[in-house]
Amino acid sequence: MSESNIAFVFPGQGSQKVGMLAAAYEQYEAVRDTFAEASEALAYDMWDLIQNGEQEALNLTETTQPVLLTSSVALWRAWLEQGGAKPARMAGHSLGEFSALVASGSLAFADAVRLVRQRGQFMQTAVPVGEGAMAAIIGVDDARINEICAAVDGVVAAVNFNSPGQVVIAGHTAAVDEAIVKLKEAGAKRALPLPVSAPFHTELMKPAGERLEAALAEISIAVPEVPVVHNVHADTEADPEKIRALLVEQIYSPVQWTRCVQQMTGSGIERIVECGPGKVLSGLNRRIDKSLASFSLEEPESLASTLAELG
Repeated sequence: MSESNIAFVFPGQGSQKVGMLAAAYEQYEAVRDTFAEASEALAYDMWDLIQNGEQEALNLTETTQPVLLTSSVALWRAWLEQGGAKPARMAGHSLGEFSALVASGSLAFADAVRLVRQRGQFMQTAVPVGEGAMAAIIGVDDARINEICAAVDGVVAAVNFNSPGQVVIAGHTAAVDEAIVKLKEAGAKRALPLPVSAPFHTELMKPAGERLEAALAEISIAVPEVPVVHNVHADTEADPEKIRALLVEQIYSPVQWTRCVQQMTGSGIERIVECGPGKVLSGLNRRIDKSLASFSLEEPESLASTLAELG
């Protein structure tokens, strides 16, 4: 049974932290089993890394991606284990789209956890360290950001449309630096370089897309049991081959998160559950639509209260 006005959303990179999910791991068998499955698939002890590793190791893209996917899927399984209903829609921010597809039954978990480790490796090596950058821009409208980026020499573009007035740009380091100066001149309240080592979701990621396409060709994709709203075009897709193509395109295309949330509210969604570490998406979602009710599953207390509230 699914709840017709509830959506689940899954976070992307940036939500990871050492020590996360400790209480959930202790309380839920589903969480323990999910981390054991991931550790077996990747041939290292993922849970030990999360609890006892260094933050720098957790922040390596090829590590971050499987860690966050596993954390999100673990909480999704704990939700089901506790009797939670399936939502009417799912979506994930960048990497989180893979978590959504696992939760929807479209991707097998073991396949996905290996795939996103490769995705992280492909993204990291597509552009040499130091040649790419990303920056968060606050307080300039989307059209003006696109206009300013287009006028800068080199590759720079808006890549994450996170909420109205909050956009991330990425590209060649010099081009991003120049765009930051021009955007500040155009009235940006903040224009901050982000601590990442590659320009994600730009055309510079096309080599990573080609490698991901080859890896995806080896993986089975099923029709989602719950419709997933995709980052590339902010719509759902039932055809597994089209989903495969969208996952490739997503790596070098902007994340249309604002439109994804608007698509869900337009289909009747009123309550959104953030299924993963942190509350980044809950903050963005409230800025996109203040009427949305937000819920979290990260801690056992919040999972229990969400279950009580949403039945």
